[in-house]
Amino acid sequence: MKEGDIVRVDYEVWIKDTDELYDTTMEEVAKEHGIYDPSKKYRSLVVIVGESDLLDDVENAIKNGNVGDEIEVELPPEKAYGPRDPKLIRVHSYRELARLDIEPEVGKEVYIRGMMGKIISVTPGRVLVDYNHPLAGKTVKYKLYIREVAEEPLAKVKAIIDMHYADAENFEINVEEGEITIKVEGKAKFDPNWAMAKPKIIRDLRKYVGNLTIRFVEEYPKREEVEEEKSEEKGEEKEEKEEKSESVSEDSTDTIEGAEE
Repeated sequence: MKEGDIVRVDYEVWIKDTDELYDTTMEEVAKEHGIYDPSKKYRSLVVIVGESDLLDDVENAIKNGNVGDEIEVELPPEKAYGPRDPKLIRVHSYRELARLDIEPEVGKEVYIRGMMGKIISVTPGRVLVDYNHPLAGKTVKYKLYIREVAEEPLAKVKAIIDMHYADAENFEINVEEGEITIKVEGKAKFDPNWAMAKPKIIRDLRKYVGNLTIRFVEEYPKREEVEEEKSEEKGEEKEEKEEKSESVSEDSTDTIEGAEE
């Protein structure tokens, strides 16, 4: 790989001492090892070589790999997430958590004063929160699967959207000479995350695809068209129900006639 290459990578993160899978981008692997989260979107990670925020040794492994490679990288705490710091275990009062609308429960992840932590103890009047990274103090092993390098302009546009937002396949994208047109799909039009991602997408499109005109297209159908679509959908549903009702009636008649015979 070279600096600026846009690479799709799948990974597994294992805790070496317990041989426990901590995280993965692959849904089937997560289910197999009992860490599947239905609220998480499982998809390959998009990495821009030289511009990612991955651990140094992990990024170097990707940079020195080729498409199709499966690479293992073992990292001691000092090269991974650092040693555990006792100073990052802090006490909070019930009153403080109540002001933040947090119900204290052991194991619950909380966001307090700009830091993410996990509640490790709840006693009368006080709550202990650990702000260390969950992998702090642990030797971890990364398994990396290099899937592809985006080379064509369209592939690069899709990868950059996936990197900053997601679901590039749901966008209608057209790349022509001197212009990129992205038709914004329904959900994104009302999603604040899309609004925050758009400036980053524009920046990276210009940097890694080219100094092109970038056009975002949003369509909002006329009210009559929306009502017509709903009316058509209701009509189709009604026909389906009538067909099912007729089918049930015929089945019932056959059954009665059979019983009489």
